[in-house]
Amino acid sequence: MRAYNFNAGPAAIPLPVLERAQKELVNFQNTGMSVMELSHRSKDYEEVHNRANSLLRELLGIPDNYEVLFLQGGASLQFSMIPMNFLKEGQTAHFIMSGAWSDKALKEAKFFGETRILASSKEDNYTHIPTDYSLDEVKDGAYLHITSNNTIFGTQWQNYPDSPIPLIADMSSDILCKEIDVEKFSMIYAGAQKNLGPSGVTVVIVKKEFLESAKEDVPTILNYRTHAKNNSLFNTPPTFAIYMLSLVLEWVKEQGGVKNIQKINEEKAGYIYSAIDNSEGFYKAHATDDSRSLMNITFTLPSEELTKKFLQEAKERQFIGLAGHRSVGGCRASTYNAVPKEACAALAEFMTEFKNQNS
Repeated sequence: MRAYNFNAGPAAIPLPVLERAQKELVNFQNTGMSVMELSHRSKDYEEVHNRANSLLRELLGIPDNYEVLFLQGGASLQFSMIPMNFLKEGQTAHFIMSGAWSDKALKEAKFFGETRILASSKEDNYTHIPTDYSLDEVKDGAYLHITSNNTIFGTQWQNYPDSPIPLIADMSSDILCKEIDVEKFSMIYAGAQKNLGPSGVTVVIVKKEFLESAKEDVPTILNYRTHAKNNSLFNTPPTFAIYMLSLVLEWVKEQGGVKNIQKINEEKAGYIYSAIDNSEGFYKAHATDDSRSLMNITFTLPSEELTKKFLQEAKERQFIGLAGHRSVGGCRASTYNAVPKEACAALAEFMTEFKNQNS
C-alpha cells in the first residue's frame, strides 16, 4: 500500500508517472540507455526537452510572445536572478508580503537595489492575502512581486492585481492547480517539486518584451537572455527532472487539463475544509475564508498534546507529512495535483473520527 502523501515538498508525484518512469528507466525509447545517460545535445533528449516546453505552453495557454525556460537552483536562485536582471539603478522593486517566501525574495532583492513593501499581512501572522494597497503607488517601479500561494501559512491569491508595472509571481506551490491568465504577468517562476515533478528543475515563463529590458551587466549563466537564446541548453540541464516534468504534464493533459484539475482540487480541498468547519471549533483554520489555499490546508487543534496524538495516529494510518510548520504549528495537509481525491476524503474522515473521540 502506498502512503497518503501530504508532504509540502518534495511532494507526491502521480503514480502513473512513476510507473512509466520505472518502465523506461533502463532503456528509454529503445536507445539502450536511461534518459539520465543521454547526451543533452542528442536528438532523443531534445525531443523530451521540447515536448515539456510545448506541453506547458498548451496547458497554461502561454502565448508566443513568452519564453519558457528550464533552469536550476530552485525558486531561491530566482530571488536573486530577478533583481540582478531587472532592478535598475533609480528604480524600486515593490513587494506584497504574504509569507516566508515573500520575505526571502525581498531579502535578496535588497542586495541589488531599492525595494519597497507595498502591503503585508505579517502582523496577522500571514493569515490572509493583503488587500490594503494602492497600485497607484507603484508607478515607474521596476516590477511588483507576489507569491501566489503560501505553503507555510495556507493562503492563496484568489484574484491577481492588475499591475501597471511588470507583475512577477512565484508560483512554485500552485502552478497548474487552477486556470490563470498568463498575460497578466511579465514573469512566472516555479520550482518543480510541488506540482510539476521532482526537485531539480525550475520553470520560468517570461514575456519577451520584459526580457529585452533586462540589464546587460549580468554574469552569463545568471542572465535570462543566455538561456532564452539557447533553448535552456546553454549548460547541461537537469535532464531527468525535465523528463519527469514532461511526464507529469502529459498526465495533467490526460486528466482533462488544468480546468478539470482545478475542479478536482476544489473537491479535494472541500473535503478537508468541511471537516475543519464542521468540527465545532475543534480544528481551527489558520487562513481566513477569503484567502484559503487549494494546495496547503493549515489548521490547529485545541492543545499541543492533542496535536501530537493526532499526528501519531495519522502516521499509523499512513497519512504522511501532516505536521505544520513551526511558524504556525498544528497541522498542514498539502493537497497538490498528484494527491488523489481518495487520500483527501480519507483524511477528512479520520479528522472527524479523531474529533469525535477526543472532544
